[in-house]
Amino acid sequence: MNDFTIRASQLTLRRNGAKVLDNVTLDIPAGAVVGLVGRNGAGKSTLLRCLAGLAAPDSGNASLLGCPSLQLTDTVRERIGYVAQTPDLFEWMTVEKHLFTIGRAYPRWTEERCLALAARLNLPLNVRVTALSGGDQQKLSVVLALAHDPDVLLFDEPVASLDPMTRREFMRAIFSGERATERTVIISSHILSDLERVVTHVAFIRDGQLQLVDDWDAMLECYRLIPQAVANGPVPPDAVVHYTRSGQRLIDTRRAPALAQTGRSLSLDELFVELNS
Repeated sequence: MNDFTIRASQLTLRRNGAKVLDNVTLDIPAGAVVGLVGRNGAGKSTLLRCLAGLAAPDSGNASLLGCPSLQLTDTVRERIGYVAQTPDLFEWMTVEKHLFTIGRAYPRWTEERCLALAARLNLPLNVRVTALSGGDQQKLSVVLALAHDPDVLLFDEPVASLDPMTRREFMRAIFSGERATERTVIISSHILSDLERVVTHVAFIRDGQLQLVDDWDAMLECYRLIPQAVANGPVPPDAVVHYTRSGQRLIDTRRAPALAQTGRSLSLDELFVELNS
């Protein structure tokens, strides 16, 4: 994974005088599955919209598959799947009509794949979109994003309205099938236990700034929450990832090998709490 499929460089965006994104720089290698984690209002949706070319930053730039996000070619757009936090659908259509109308605009779309995804997520086909529940509208958005077999997926809280069984099928659907190349995925979600199962990297965002971006396996293996007594001892400054309110330190033991057996590793939920306390 040497090539960067998704890039953001010094993205800054203001809204009503306040910075929604503040100098965000992010490089995502081909084939990575990145969990974008942060509190409500942290900037997750805005970052994804900038990457997708749906919002223009005040400064900085972004690109997908080597193409500037604000100037995506049709060829690049055909390789992208995007799910917004709030579905934007044609309410007067039936689900099947919606899927076929949108899908046939994509060269790699197939009816077989589309219907298989709909069946997998238990999405009714002969119902008007306006009559769908919130969860079923979210399922429709997911099928629309996946049915043309995209190389890049940008998902903004795609499972928020789904039950646990459907969430599991959704995760399987993202990674199922034989592909010549791996998909590159960014997925934001507050259901962190789901993310833990699938991500290769995690990006924490707070108040429009990236707090921390790293390989998830490295976080599990090398990040340690050091107790107060130990934290008062010699800890290399560059090993400290975060200072907690209680005086503890979250450290990266790759930069402090002597502390590798000290403290404890953290789940994604626990990391989120520590970084936002």
